[in-house]
Amino acid sequence: MKSITVFCGSSFGSQDIYKEQAFLLGQTLAKQDIQLIYGGADVGLMGTIADGALAEGGKVIGVLPYFLQSKEIAHKNLTELILVETMHERKTKMNDLCNGVIVLPGGYGTLEEFFEMITWAQLGLHKKPIGVLNIDGFYDDLIKLVQTMVDKGFLKQVNRDMLLISNTIEELLEKMRNYQAPTVGKWISKEKI
Repeated sequence: MKSITVFCGSSFGSQDIYKEQAFLLGQTLAKQDIQLIYGGADVGLMGTIADGALAEGGKVIGVLPYFLQSKEIAHKNLTELILVETMHERKTKMNDLCNGVIVLPGGYGTLEEFFEMITWAQLGLHKKPIGVLNIDGFYDDLIKLVQTMVDKGFLKQVNRDMLLISNTIEELLEKMRNYQAPTVGKWISKEKI
């Protein structure tokens, strides 16, 4: 993996461990020569992960819509900041630039980005590993809900297994390195879009 997109909150959350792990993930990616792709802001966990990577001399590319420049405040020290028109263009660009995705704690925006990436994978639009860093059990209830989707017949187990989950950075990165995408798609191919 040469580059990883990280989706995370523009807030810090209520526990210091979220900020600590975001900074550590940024450092770890830089130490492993993995470029960080993220939302481009200098606030919350977004700014923290960028700071972690930059502190270790890592390459960091931010992708920020023009209309969020004033709300999220663009990070000033990035390797590169790419400005785009829409949120969808932001996600598309972040997907184009990466070899994998990691999700940290966040709110609605983080979940929306995460679900779009995993849906694209389910549809066979990409074969990238998607990891959830489940810091201090933050995503426990979401993981249970995903299993309920399988149990109730709304999600196939093969698609559930596409979701890589760990409480530790190193284990998650190892799972991502070893990931093999399913060979069966859902209903469509990229050519049909």
